[in-house]
Amino acid sequence: MRQTPGGGPQGRLSFFENVGFALGDTASNFFFQTFNIFLLYYYTDVFGIDAAVAGTMFLITRLWDAVNDPIMGILCDRTRTRWGKYRPWLLWMSVPYGIFGYLIFANPALEGAARVVYAYFTYSMMMMAYTAINVPYSSLMGVLSPSSHARTVASNFRFVGAYGGGLLISMYVRGLVERLGGGDELRGFQHTMGLFAVASVVLFWVTFLSTRERVQPPQGQRQDIREELGELVRNRPWVILFFAALFSTTFIAVRDSVTLHYFKYVVGAGGDPVFLGMDRVSLFLSLGRLMMMLGVLAVGFLIRRVDKKPLSAALTFGTAACWFAFYFIPSGNYGLMLALNAAGSFMMGPTSALVWSMYGDVADYGESRFGRRSTGLIHSASLFSLKTGTMIAGFLGGQLLAGFGFVANRAQSESTLRGILLMFSVIPALFAVGKGIALLLYPLDRGKVLAVERELAAKRGNPGYDSSQTPES
Repeated sequence: MRQTPGGGPQGRLSFFENVGFALGDTASNFFFQTFNIFLLYYYTDVFGIDAAVAGTMFLITRLWDAVNDPIMGILCDRTRTRWGKYRPWLLWMSVPYGIFGYLIFANPALEGAARVVYAYFTYSMMMMAYTAINVPYSSLMGVLSPSSHARTVASNFRFVGAYGGGLLISMYVRGLVERLGGGDELRGFQHTMGLFAVASVVLFWVTFLSTRERVQPPQGQRQDIREELGELVRNRPWVILFFAALFSTTFIAVRDSVTLHYFKYVVGAGGDPVFLGMDRVSLFLSLGRLMMMLGVLAVGFLIRRVDKKPLSAALTFGTAACWFAFYFIPSGNYGLMLALNAAGSFMMGPTSALVWSMYGDVADYGESRFGRRSTGLIHSASLFSLKTGTMIAGFLGGQLLAGFGFVANRAQSESTLRGILLMFSVIPALFAVGKGIALLLYPLDRGKVLAVERELAAKRGNPGYDSSQTPES
């Protein structure tokens, strides 16, 4: 079997490289999942910022951050180093990423408006550092191998790493905050996030050392920002994935942002351990992340039988049904909450991995149609949709809480409790339905992806490459 530039037969990657690549998303999720689950709670109930102010801050900072993504993608595509285009950014930006992530929770002695200014500054700088390291990290998946199947496998590993990071966050953050803070949540978050900052830097370095870039742009490719942006918006598969990712991030972030509020005020769950030292909230979150990981591990079995396009759509609609059903669960039925969350999370896990693997296919499609490969721009634009989704979710989270009459650390009215319940169930379910519809409209099925692969292999001087022999098909 002919060796391809992908590192193995038909572009397959080694187990070591897949694991090394996955650890980059573990590093990302030490902060990203903490932000999704704990940041709105931290700002409202711990740091002492009004919910509406926090929501507005999320809107403004994430809007600016989303604009940075295409700029970073264009910059990555024009980077020239002996390490490649995308890998060196993991080395250069890991330390600033860790520093600014820690500073969000550093808790200087500030009061009133100074706290708000500090929150704006540190969160904005952290998200700019996140862009500078995660745009190249996401783009790296598109150049690890010319094989769509190999990229799907790498994406599966990536999301096992991502959900593994989320699992650690779910299991240990509340306990670490309690132990390291000695009952002081401010000090507890400070010390906990210091540990995560160091771990993130180390893991990004591991990803840099263990991966290689193997897919290069066509020889003599001319770079023109205006033309590249025009090709992006004419790339119909990318446009559809943009909306799928937008809906996906919004429904996940809205639900995550009020999970602690849901258990604290609606369920009334206390902090007493119920299983392996975890309280009800930590167990709920941990089981959900574990089921996401198991769902990703099932992807290999599933995509050998079902094309990833209809598979991801069907799983998304299943998740939407589970989240919608939460509206009808009695607040005292914790067992049913665990079971339904486990089912929805198991179905949600594979969809993220499948959708992110599609971006490599979209880059191939763009190269095939326009004769230009803009991997960084395509992946940065995908992160733009992710950031836009978190922006919408952050703004909705803060504004809806305020609109429902939420006041931190007090007994809530019936209308407020119902509003929190809606934010945890019906509202994210509706966004999940939007994602499912977008995925049904996605035009690149397995046959079209394989045809594009064969065409590009011939153009790159590798006509013996036979994508039809990959395990996916």
